[in-house]
Amino acid sequence: KIIYTEKTKVGKTSLIMSLVSEEFPDEVPLRAEEITIPADVTPERVPTHIVDYSEAEQSDEQLYQEISKANVICIVYSVNNKKSIEKVTSHWIPLINDRTDKDSRVPLILVGNKSDLVEHSSMETILPIMNQYQDIETCVECSAKNLKNISELFYYAQKAVLHPTGPLYCPEEKELKPSCIKSLTRIFKVSDLDNDGILNDNELNFFQRTCFNTPLAPQALEDVKNVVRRNMTDGVKDNGLSLKGFLFLHTLFIQRGRHETTWTVLRRFGYDDDLELTQEYLFPMIKMPPDCTTELNHNAYLFLQSVFDKHDKDRDCALSPEEVKDLFKVFPYMPWGPDVNHTVCTNEKGWITYQGYLSQWTLTTYLDVQRSLEYLGYLGYSIICEQESQAAAITVTRNKRIDLQKKQTQRSVFRCNVLGARGSGKSGFLQAFLGKNLQGQRRIREDHKSFYAISTTYVYGQEKYLLLHEVMPDFDFLSEADLACDVVCLVYDINNPRSFEYCAKVYKQYFIDSKTPCVVIAAKSDLHEVRQHYSLSPHEFCRKHKLHPPQPFTCSTTEAPNKDIYTRLTTMAMYPRRSQQLQIVLIYLALASSSSVCVVCCVLSFCGGEYTHFCVSFRSHARLRCMCACNRCTYCLCQNLLKLELLRSIKAQLRRVVFNRLLGWVEGSILMEASDNSPRKVKADLKNSTFWLRASVGATVFAVLGFAMYRALLKQR
Repeated sequence: KIIYTEKTKVGKTSLIMSLVSEEFPDEVPLRAEEITIPADVTPERVPTHIVDYSEAEQSDEQLYQEISKANVICIVYSVNNKKSIEKVTSHWIPLINDRTDKDSRVPLILVGNKSDLVEHSSMETILPIMNQYQDIETCVECSAKNLKNISELFYYAQKAVLHPTGPLYCPEEKELKPSCIKSLTRIFKVSDLDNDGILNDNELNFFQRTCFNTPLAPQALEDVKNVVRRNMTDGVKDNGLSLKGFLFLHTLFIQRGRHETTWTVLRRFGYDDDLELTQEYLFPMIKMPPDCTTELNHNAYLFLQSVFDKHDKDRDCALSPEEVKDLFKVFPYMPWGPDVNHTVCTNEKGWITYQGYLSQWTLTTYLDVQRSLEYLGYLGYSIICEQESQAAAITVTRNKRIDLQKKQTQRSVFRCNVLGARGSGKSGFLQAFLGKNLQGQRRIREDHKSFYAISTTYVYGQEKYLLLHEVMPDFDFLSEADLACDVVCLVYDINNPRSFEYCAKVYKQYFIDSKTPCVVIAAKSDLHEVRQHYSLSPHEFCRKHKLHPPQPFTCSTTEAPNKDIYTRLTTMAMYPRRSQQLQIVLIYLALASSSSVCVVCCVLSFCGGEYTHFCVSFRSHARLRCMCACNRCTYCLCQNLLKLELLRSIKAQLRRVVFNRLLGWVEGSILMEASDNSPRKVKADLKNSTFWLRASVGATVFAVLGFAMYRALLKQR
């Protein structure tokens, strides 16, 4: 929006009329109506509104309102009238400055009209005024009568708005402003693809093609470098353009009036008129349906790999603290804190490895996709990968309910929430996933601890990310984020008698009716196991609620802790329905094992007195309560035998061994299902499951019938 101001009789309205009609008007009104020039007519493809102000027809209040709306103001004076020139500094510039904010001054253009009436130029008088006021962009002498410089006047007015000098250059110091240097330095580092501190010919051509859609000819490249060589000693190094040479070129563009060149570069890299990255550039729109997650796609990982290789100067597949700082120099702040080193995998020096680097990006994308988009914007993903925005790097997964219906998933990141009472070993469980044993965990500072741990696991040859989240033990205030996950870990300390109670209450309160798979972890299994102060033991609780038996775990090892449990968690998260089927089979298996023990006892009872001493030998393990007068009855001994803690522990060990073998069978069936979903495979799996079911039911019936027959014989006795 352009406003033309004047006192009277300087030809302001004539300028506007001459532009529109392309001829000098015979009759000139006191004020021209507001004129709109379409975008397809202007060189910059921007619609332009021209507003005329007349002191005779409009009030000061109307003028103030128009000034507040204007993008550029043209102050018209007559070159043959010294009083109109004096009014520029005595009236108009002070009035405009009083009505605009200091931080958002409107650019001014001085227009000297009626140049056809004089033979001399007014520039000698105007130049001191331009040096005094930084808001003045330029001065143009023109003539409305013979149409001299009329179109140039409007071009400079548009240029003052679209390509202002103020944010870029300081005329007094004759150098770039600090904010401009900072922005151009980031652009240089993003364009320096090999991070060697210079832009070689390939990088310069890529930069030229990115910003101006055309490469530079070899001779043009040499001409540019020769200009820099003649003016700077260290502007060109190893036949490439250094940062100092890059900044000098833009200084030269501005000094020669080619502001649009620098602004084209800045806007291509996401900067606005205040040299700040725009919200549209940093946070492009991305649709996020409910119950879906966000992940990085293959192209994004390739880009991040190139960024890692660019800054891993010693090629040790890890980023030292200095290399991390160098990587984030294009950021306005440091995005990673010391907790990141305890969230992802590190090497023996505590440096983030390549796998840990990608894991941290995966974690950020999963938890806060907007922040991931922002980070990718700072690194210049859309420019380097020639994409419309960073949104092209994100994959939004489909709804989890669809995955359950189709019994397969395309996701690569799975979340496991770890719950447990204080001191149960949750933090140790997380750090063990990163390969840190108890000794390594003790060196972690309290303010550097992390509530997240993420790394890769392999499920049937496919690399998947497992994200562990330690949930604070606040039973009454578990949020939706604490409950939303793919698999749940309930951790208790086997050496603490009150530890399991929290897990049991949380499960019954939040997960008993949930379809989310749950696993109970018996942490600190290297310590002595004590009886839990709960109505049911952990094994009985799991049996009652159709859960897997408690999985023993310890990180008190000399080497890195075993990671098999994390692979199981990932498998359960990928195939939750298979996990439920496995639990049902385990229930029947437990029933079958108990029935088998009963059958053995019945056989012993029928064999007579020679095997009585076998049962009596168990007296050293528990006190047997006599159920008859003789105290030697085989039936009495067998009844008490079934209640022994020793026998219960034997059954638990038996179930654990069979569970491991059965899990391998189920995993194999899943693998076959993933690779071949033919009807024959499905039928074979169904027949195998039916066999286990029939075997367990048959053993149970046989045991019941055996006891019934024995009781009948005992009554006859």
